[in-house]
Amino acid sequence: MLPNKDFTNQPKEFWADVRTIGQAVGYTVRGEDRFKEPTPTEVVQAYDSIGLSSDHLVRGGKWVEAGEVIAAYMSYRATALLSQVKPVLMNAEEAAALYEERKAQLSPTRQPPFNKQTGEKKQIAYLTALVNMHIEAEIGDLPCDYDPRELTAITRAGRPLRTLARRVDGAFPSAVNPVAIWEIKEYYYTTTFGSRIADGVYETLLDGMELEELLEHTGMDVRHYLIADAYLTWWDMGKSYLCRMVDMAHMGYVDEVIFGREVVDRVPTLAREWVETLNQRSSNG
Repeated sequence: MLPNKDFTNQPKEFWADVRTIGQAVGYTVRGEDRFKEPTPTEVVQAYDSIGLSSDHLVRGGKWVEAGEVIAAYMSYRATALLSQVKPVLMNAEEAAALYEERKAQLSPTRQPPFNKQTGEKKQIAYLTALVNMHIEAEIGDLPCDYDPRELTAITRAGRPLRTLARRVDGAFPSAVNPVAIWEIKEYYYTTTFGSRIADGVYETLLDGMELEELLEHTGMDVRHYLIADAYLTWWDMGKSYLCRMVDMAHMGYVDEVIFGREVVDRVPTLAREWVETLNQRSSNG
């Protein structure tokens, strides 16, 4: 899911309002399979309840210009999640079937990774395996770190320029001076939505904030992706975090969020772009 350009490059204050409204009004409609699109009255009441002014968004019971943009974004987000994200999220059986289908077509040489669970739940990490095999099919013999066991580092003149705070799930061509890095959040066998899952979203946000600072102060751009799946986890139990993921993409902290089945189409396209960028970097010395 690529961010909608109508809502990118918004000021930080815009996202402060989006988050405040999410906290005060809520993200979802309890008991219904839809997301909240707050009315002017609901926003006024919510801001009043936490001692904040809503005059910059609503006056006389109607949206002012800034409020109209907020309302349009929340309407877009709700529609996009229902029409674009929900249909591509998979359960474990669907992910396994897609993995086997693509494995037969692509004949990957790498052994598939396994999840960290035990017993009957210990299975191939299907989403990660799908990502890996599609990257391998596009990059051929080029290097790629499918499981970095080191911090991502950006260097200049033989010394570290920036070192990110945490390890990521993949980097091309390596965790040192990568063209792209990615995080994968697959929870096919998780039955409760706990803090570990929520923290995974915020970890990706941290990476994005560090990369934003890198770009602003050095001009060096590292592409950053969040790849997520598991219908029960994200749709049935974590809809509010889907909203946060969409927000993160529009804030510029990830270049794209790839959900479920989207990996089949998007990862090959992105991998080709990474190879082109790497070739350009090599030709420029």
